Amino acid sequence: MSELKPSDKTKVAFPAELVSDLLSTAVLILDQQLQISSFNAACSAVLGISEKRLSGQYFPSLFQHCELGKEPLRHAIEQQKSIAISDVQTILHDGHPTLLDFYLTPFNHQQQDYLLLEIRQIDRQRKISQDNVQQHQHHAARELVRNLAHEIKNPLGGLRGAAQLLESSLDEEQREYTQLIIAQADRLRKLVDRLLGPYRPPQQKFANLHQVIEQVYQLAMLDNASAVTMQRDYDPSIPVFRFDPELIEQALLNIVRNAQQALQQGGHILLQSRILYQHTLHGQRHKLVAAIKVIDDGPGIPAEIKDTLFYPMVSGKAGGTGLGLTIAQTLLHQHGGWIDCDSWPGHTEFTLYLPISDTEDAL
Repeated sequence: MSELKPSDKTKVAFPAELVSDLLSTAVLILDQQLQISSFNAACSAVLGISEKRLSGQYFPSLFQHCELGKEPLRHAIEQQKSIAISDVQTILHDGHPTLLDFYLTPFNHQQQDYLLLEIRQIDRQRKISQDNVQQHQHHAARELVRNLAHEIKNPLGGLRGAAQLLESSLDEEQREYTQLIIAQADRLRKLVDRLLGPYRPPQQKFANLHQVIEQVYQLAMLDNASAVTMQRDYDPSIPVFRFDPELIEQALLNIVRNAQQALQQGGHILLQSRILYQHTLHGQRHKLVAAIKVIDDGPGIPAEIKDTLFYPMVSGKAGGTGLGLTIAQTLLHQHGGWIDCDSWPGHTEFTLYLPISDTEDAL
């Protein structure tokens, strides 16, 4: 029997619908009135709308806001000209902003003009790249602050010691000035210690994460001058696992208090816990990860500080030290975790990711 050559193999014909439904890119066909004539399965995930609602819809109505507008779509059909438009800011029907790439390809079918529309969601890829950059920048900033802090502490100690020696040889009236020097040196030393962050490694033990979140909730309610409404939504499937309850409480409390201060005159904060499966942190995939979300309906984080939000001395409020988020991020790093933030007007969402390695059930 002769060997079967590649050209002799039977070719399998796959339906076009099957191929398009396997794509992660949303593909739609619009008619001349910009109504949806056909779409693939990915459209529902990318646009956040059920397949039932997509059928026959006027395409621009799928968004609360879309920078693309309808004119480029009509122009592409009328001029029979393909267009690629990148980084289009949109707000989906559920109010969630997302960044999309659009590829417009006009074609003619049965003497009718149509537009093939490909939509790619680029937030996820950009977010991964952004997180990697932020991780490197966070490490670099922490190292710089640590070196500067040590350089500041040494002369501060000398100044304080000299002031104490001088104080013993001065009269009562002149001692007022040396006491001022000592007080200011102590104040600067405390600020430097805060810049350095937690000085002890995590004391990990088996603990219940929801007890920690509940403790933060109780503390926040005691200090609730703005009358913020607080709610909890816990995932009971999160097991007891090893972490430092005190450090995680400090990190979470910093973020909750920031949210309270941002709301000022009322508003809502949601404390939510979820368990994630096969989640990647710092390039390492974890079988289980606990996610704690702090969600508020405040004004959102100013655009000019979004990319440097976790840097030391960066603050969106007047008189803020800009250390709360830096310390919180450092505390999560000590656990192999990470803090992420998504924010737009009316919605700010901080997520604390905490890897679950040893669980009490595994013992």
